[in-house]
Amino acid sequence: MRVIVASTNEQLGVMKLQDALRRAQHQGLDLVEVAPNATPPVCRIVDFGKFRYEIAKQEKDKKQSASKLKELKFRVNCAEHDYMTKIRRGEQFLDKGNKLKIQLQFRGREMAHKDLGEAVMRRVRDDLSGMAVVEMPAKQVGKSINMTLSPLPAAKRKRRFSVAEQDEENLQDDSQIEDVED
Repeated sequence: MRVIVASTNEQLGVMKLQDALRRAQHQGLDLVEVAPNATPPVCRIVDFGKFRYEIAKQEKDKKQSASKLKELKFRVNCAEHDYMTKIRRGEQFLDKGNKLKIQLQFRGREMAHKDLGEAVMRRVRDDLSGMAVVEMPAKQVGKSINMTLSPLPAAKRKRRFSVAEQDEENLQDDSQIEDVED
């Protein structure tokens, strides 16, 4: 079996099992097989507790990189403030790397005005174009229109409706009002 010392990444070469175990015990460490299917099998001389911790850390990072699907629901007659709140929330989801499912629901006689619903979906797509790309275009299914957006790579994302910008604008507006009153 091929033996590697983990702390220095020094390759000790191919040796017998007994020799490798003796070497590991001499250093006060463990002999761990890392590639059993290789020819010859690869083993490392390492502290087993640290080795398990590193593996757990790598698995946790893999789980975090998996994207989730978040959903935003709209109506045809959505008020402007409600619309902007949902768009800001959608930007946050996309900024975290999550996919976004946009659903526009029709109620009652709203089904007669499908063009208004399609206009809302186009507006959502255009407003989030700096953060996402359309994975599944807007498609009507029953009494709703669905669309799926995937986030752009982190370097290409540009937020347009962040909450911090609006807070700064409100603070500037408030300070101007105070100056006028004095």
